[in-house]
Amino acid sequence: MIVGVLRMQVSVFDAMTLKDKRRVITSLKDRLGRKFNVSVAEVEHQESIRTSILAVAMVANERRFVESAMSGIVEFVRRIPPLSLIDYHLETY
Repeated sequence: MIVGVLRMQVSVFDAMTLKDKRRVITSLKDRLGRKFNVSVAEVEHQESIRTSILAVAMVANERRFVESAMSGIVEFVRRIPPLSLIDYHLETY
């Protein structure tokens, strides 16, 4: 059993209020969960208006599958216009 944890720092530059940021982050979490069958949570900077740290978790049988899926998630997030991917880090256990 392989567990992958992807930690992403994203910015929502258009957000003027926490409500704006939460709308974008909630939409992203829902889209990632549906498209990639992963669990997603905002784990830091919940009260920051423009920055968020998201954790994405996945369990699978093969390390290669987890790494490939997480790379797909990173590319997916990079293409979302209201977001900017600042940094990410993948760990597998």
